[in-house]
Amino acid sequence: MSIKIFVADDVSESGLEPLRAASFEVEKRAGLPYEELVSALKDCEGLIVRSETKVTAQLMNAAKSLRVIGRAGVGVDNIDVPAATASGIVVMNAPDGNTITTAEHTMALLIALARSVPQANASLKSGKWERKRFIGVELQGKTLGIIGLGRIGRGVASRARGLGMSIVAYDPFVAPEQARDLEIDVARLDEVFARADFLTVHTPLTAETRGIVGREAFAKMKKGVRIINCARGGLVDEKALEEAITNGIVAGAALDVFVQEPPPADHPLLALNEVIATPHLGASTTEAQEGVAFTVAEQMRDYLLSGALRGAVNVPALGAKELNALLPYLSLAESLGRFQAQLVDGAVREVRLEYAGEIVDVDAAPVTRSFLAGLLRDVSARVNLVNAFLIAEERGIAVTTAYLRAGSESVPALQSRVITNSGEQTLSGTVFGYGAKAREGRITEISGFRIEAIPHGYMLVMRNRDVPGVIGRVGTILGECGVNISHFHLGRRERGGEAMAVIEVDAPIEKQVLESLRSLDQVVSACQIEL
Repeated sequence: MSIKIFVADDVSESGLEPLRAASFEVEKRAGLPYEELVSALKDCEGLIVRSETKVTAQLMNAAKSLRVIGRAGVGVDNIDVPAATASGIVVMNAPDGNTITTAEHTMALLIALARSVPQANASLKSGKWERKRFIGVELQGKTLGIIGLGRIGRGVASRARGLGMSIVAYDPFVAPEQARDLEIDVARLDEVFARADFLTVHTPLTAETRGIVGREAFAKMKKGVRIINCARGGLVDEKALEEAITNGIVAGAALDVFVQEPPPADHPLLALNEVIATPHLGASTTEAQEGVAFTVAEQMRDYLLSGALRGAVNVPALGAKELNALLPYLSLAESLGRFQAQLVDGAVREVRLEYAGEIVDVDAAPVTRSFLAGLLRDVSARVNLVNAFLIAEERGIAVTTAYLRAGSESVPALQSRVITNSGEQTLSGTVFGYGAKAREGRITEISGFRIEAIPHGYMLVMRNRDVPGVIGRVGTILGECGVNISHFHLGRRERGGEAMAVIEVDAPIEKQVLESLRSLDQVVSACQIEL
């Protein structure tokens, strides 16, 4: 019986050739309503989408034969990856296919923004000759601020240098020495905002990066700055951008992405002459579309024929038995990586992982990959279990592992040590439960403090002087601000010294609340963690 693949979006026909050459049955029908899509997926083992089709848990539950989903592109925002994992469905993407085309589109918008090309074109075609109205600015000698130095960010930097621009960038996971080799000046985010004549953003959209270019950022920018966003809608606060343009702070903006796509016809930004907009064209070149489709088709073919895993974002390259044994450690490692990413301050230079207990008898490389994928998730949209080492290498991060085969039972199963320019941060965890019992990963140590907490949801990590009354005052502040505490974990090294609290809460804590906690005399630090 032939293997069936359904293509739900407008994917390049030539890119699907590897599937047809393998005698797969390939059906392509784009834009189907949900009910028709469910019917079309009956008996299909593979589904290929771009960004238009939303692959929900409901859809996957209805598609009983589905084994693999391929995203012909980088981001998997339109796919419910946790639900796919729970259903045993592999999710694949083509992480490098859009790098060049997105960098080039950013440059196209950068140049068009500097010279008002779309506005001048529209004016001339309407019968006007307004040479004096469209006085542009030169790019040579100007400073381009870049937020995010992944492959696209670096591609933009390389092309901008060719135009004579100076580059200042913010990326907490790129060491200054590495950036200097690329002729990029790495600086604090506030400094990038202050120095940039043009600002472009190239980060994933996460809870930490949403609205990263917002009111506070615009208040720090020089008058006449120009903004470009070809990454993700939501990185730039659209309301704040409108206000900044209206108030004369921002001279112009070029947007390829919006929070809502397509944006409504009455979107305020579309009514401003200072704004250039394109309909999410960053990856829309013939070469890119053929490339990402071909990559995903090859990966899907190999997986369905032989079980080989390349480009998978939710499954490590393991056999079923080994994978089952490592699953709780993979989950714990990813959570510890995410936790560390939100705790550390400064560019990460080195990661050291130590394994103990039962995990030393297997190859823990997938667990290391899982930790790195969690650590780097907010700085690279394409990081996954497959390419985590490569992403770390690109950012100049040394990764070492050690196996502790002897020692007491109190040694944690996984200890992570993240070293930055300003110091180091340790975080440890262990998996509890045996046999048929549910196996659960827990944090057991943070910076030398023994703490036992389940890494999930919203957590407040606080260091304070171990004196009476601190915990009560913290609880009062949280309660008065409507923050509900679900669990409270405490640890200290010695009586009267420094203590640590990990407080699990039901919802995100607002910045004002964190500032109120930090203002307490006995509080050393307070940091919010979201897992």
